[in-house]
Amino acid sequence: MNEKKLTIAITGLNNIDSPGPGVPVIRGIKDSGMDVRIIGLAYENLEPGIYMPGLVDKTYLMPFPSTGRETYLERLTYIHEKEDIDIIIPNFDSELFLFIKFSDTLLKMGIHTFLPTLEQFEERHKDNLPEFAKKYNVTVPKSKAVLTSNELADLPKEIAYPYYIKGKFYEAYKVDNYNQAVFYFNKLSSKWGLPVVAQQAIQGTEVNVIALGDGEGNTVAAVAMRKQYITDKGKAWGGITLNDEVLLEVTHRIIKETKWRGAMELEMIKTEDGEYHLIEINPRIPAWVYLAVGAGQNIPEMICQLAMGKKVKPVNNYEYGKMFIRYSWDLIGDIADFEKIIMSGEL
Repeated sequence: MNEKKLTIAITGLNNIDSPGPGVPVIRGIKDSGMDVRIIGLAYENLEPGIYMPGLVDKTYLMPFPSTGRETYLERLTYIHEKEDIDIIIPNFDSELFLFIKFSDTLLKMGIHTFLPTLEQFEERHKDNLPEFAKKYNVTVPKSKAVLTSNELADLPKEIAYPYYIKGKFYEAYKVDNYNQAVFYFNKLSSKWGLPVVAQQAIQGTEVNVIALGDGEGNTVAAVAMRKQYITDKGKAWGGITLNDEVLLEVTHRIIKETKWRGAMELEMIKTEDGEYHLIEINPRIPAWVYLAVGAGQNIPEMICQLAMGKKVKPVNNYEYGKMFIRYSWDLIGDIADFEKIIMSGEL
């Protein structure tokens, strides 16, 4: 008996200079051979994923999460009534809170998710990272949550130039003096809200892990990589998979102790003397997820299976030395499609 065709809604179609994970997530699902219908959920009418041929079957514009819970849920309900969604995979930090809060409501509607608990989501926030480090015995750079630019003149002595100014959800900038710090504080706080985090810069190589926890303490998948090319926004534009047993051991331990549920990305700095400093935990699929797919771990497919209540056997191996390189591609479309999504909110 053939399995039911799944309708999967996915956000994060902004495949631009600071790319969302939506497009590579969809590519992973399509590579899996699953029988699916893909619904794109876009926040802006120029997100490239809307117009890429063969990527999504239908796209709907969504209100920004900041517009309010009720407005957001109303739009999701409308889309679900038309499309009968089985699974939603949200890919932005800024929307995860709403999806976590609504997860029971969505499940009653027949929409499945596989996300961290609210406690897991909250305790790994950038401004909570020092407490997280103490609780789980992880080394992190000295950092401080900052609510006003005046606080930048009186940071702990362990935070010395250069250090990073980090937005609540996204973006980080290295600063070398007070004026730069104030400038980026104002930029990030106006864009992403408060607090903004000041974090000591650590000399070393940035290494990342994409991982998937089953919510019971088991690591279902984990792939380590080193950034080969980094943009001015700190995004990986090229990377290579690594055989790093220490990095993976740290990942397995964090997932085991937190009982992490869902995808995550650990961002770490490896110093010349071999120490690992955790600089950030992203509670979602990262934009470089397709490298994991190419290396032998199809994490988007696994998330779909877990969301539908299936058991997924952990995958412990992947190919080392697999590379990814991003590139620009001029996509030619028709103004009629652009007009349609502006006028109707659907395409």
